[in-house]
Amino acid sequence: MDPAFNDIFTSPWNDIFKVVFYPDRIYHAEYLNATRSPRYRYNVREVRSYLGINALKGEVYLDGKFLSNFLRLEYRSSRLVEQTREKKRLLKDQLIAWVRVLPEDESKKAEATVKLSYCSWIDAYEVEIWETLEPPAGSYHDFQVLDQMGRNGAITRVKAFSPALADIKSLTKIELAFRENDRNLPSGYQISSNDAVWDNDYSRSHQEPRTQDPSSPQNTISDLNYLINFQRGWFLQTPDIAPVRYRNAMMDSDNPDKSDTNIIDMRWIVQRELGGSMVFFHEVTVPPGIVEGTHQHIGTEELYYITEGEGIAYMRVGDDPATEKYPTVERQVMGLGKKEFKELPVKPGSVIFTKSGGMHGIRNPGTKPLKFVAFLYHTN
Repeated sequence: MDPAFNDIFTSPWNDIFKVVFYPDRIYHAEYLNATRSPRYRYNVREVRSYLGINALKGEVYLDGKFLSNFLRLEYRSSRLVEQTREKKRLLKDQLIAWVRVLPEDESKKAEATVKLSYCSWIDAYEVEIWETLEPPAGSYHDFQVLDQMGRNGAITRVKAFSPALADIKSLTKIELAFRENDRNLPSGYQISSNDAVWDNDYSRSHQEPRTQDPSSPQNTISDLNYLINFQRGWFLQTPDIAPVRYRNAMMDSDNPDKSDTNIIDMRWIVQRELGGSMVFFHEVTVPPGIVEGTHQHIGTEELYYITEGEGIAYMRVGDDPATEKYPTVERQVMGLGKKEFKELPVKPGSVIFTKSGGMHGIRNPGTKPLKFVAFLYHTN
């Protein structure tokens, strides 16, 4: 019996759940592929989730002996379904994931495509990529698990990933994108790479301060994939992060507030490192006399928390009934023309929370910088 297995498995909570053991708590007790047989146990070291994607990494034991490290991917496909239907096709039972593993040792970086199969137990497409499928010497796989193993099986091995999986603790990041299957079922005709539809996080990009030229396209970095980061924590100093500068943010060309000097700074503190439905957390500095244009959120929600200075925030009439006592003004909304807004005085501690469908903007009419931190996340 492997000592590590024995130490963890004999914990009382693992004796109760008998599905997954975890160093400090049970996490994923839905279903993992090898748990068809009681001979297998999983030690899930890390779990990360982002918008219907789950990524788990850890160890598999067979008959109490260490068998393999693994990376498990689950994808609930909501963003790929509609794109496939527009092609008059259905996802059916399989789809394809492009995966890039990014361990600490860059020489072990690798990428490959793998098949994901639909699993009704978790209502998602899934695959487990094991470091090896070979049982320990003198042992053998259970037939209930063996029939899942293979090149396109629910349990598979990607040779190029084995060096990274060999040291599962040092596998710090993975990048993912998903596409429909390479065969259209039930007809069976091939779907070419040029015709296939992809979910690459809505053509995801992030911001980096590569130049201080306001609104320069050099600061927008195209990612075209999802990033799952297994790092456990960050200690950051916001003043050490250089800002990205934007001229006339959230404004149309005919907005009366538009000016060559209307420039705000955004320090992008955390972006792709976030999980769940979060998109970014950043700090915004609005200099004296400067305006962030009013705009609408659809499918996202955003929260402003004022930390320094004083100013005027704009919230559309009716978005919050409690604002009825404040003055009403007309503001031009990016892409939507003129709308009526409530003019709200803000200072440190003020919060502007805008749900999907809501509109907001902010102005600094004072003589000192106005600063706030902003969270933005998807509504689903």
